[in-house]
Amino acid sequence: MSESTNFPITILGDESLGGTYLLRLLAREGLAVRFGRFRGGEPITIPAGECLYVGSAMRGVGVRVLRHAGRVDGATPQPIRAALWERFLAAGLVKGKQRPSPPKRLHWHIDYLLERPEAVLTHVIVLRSRVRLETAVAHWLAQQPETCILAPGLGARDAPGSTHLLGVRTDEAWWQALPHQLLLLDEAAKSAHNSLDKQ
Repeated sequence: MSESTNFPITILGDESLGGTYLLRLLAREGLAVRFGRFRGGEPITIPAGECLYVGSAMRGVGVRVLRHAGRVDGATPQPIRAALWERFLAAGLVKGKQRPSPPKRLHWHIDYLLERPEAVLTHVIVLRSRVRLETAVAHWLAQQPETCILAPGLGARDAPGSTHLLGVRTDEAWWQALPHQLLLLDEAAKSAHNSLDKQ
C-alpha cells in the first residue's frame, strides 16, 4: 500500500465521548523497536508493511487519538494530526481551538512505534460507545487470517493475555469491510450488556 495523502478517518457508533479506536500504520521499512520495558527492553521486529493497533479511551477518545498523533519533545507530529483535529472537532470529540501538538512522554507501547519516522499513521477508525470493546476487538482481529501477532502481549499493557498491536497482510477490501465488522461487534457487546442489566 502506498502512503495515504487524504487520511481516511472513520467515526462510528453513538454520541459517546469515549470508545475504542483503531490506528492503521505503515512501516515504510523493517524496524527493531524497543517498547519500553516490554520483554525487558528487547527489540521487537516490526516488518515493513501495515500494522493495526487497538486502543480505548472511555472518557475522551478524540484527545487520546490526537495524543498518539503527536511526538515527544514537540517534534513534528504525524501528518494526519491536523486532519484528525478538524474531523474530531466537527464530530464533537474535541472542543476549543487547535493548539500545537503538546509534548508527550512515551507511555503506551504504541507510542514507541509512532515515534519512529519510518512509521506513518495513515488511517483512524473511532467507534464511539459506552461499552469498552478494546479487548474483544483485539481478540477478534488476532483470529483473522489477515493478521499476525508480532509479539504476544504487545500493545496490551492494560489487558493481560491480549495482543493489541498486530501485523496485517491483506487487500483494501478487507480494510473497507472493517468498520462494518466493528459495528457488529459493538451491537453484540451492547446486547450482552443489556441482557446482564436485566438479570
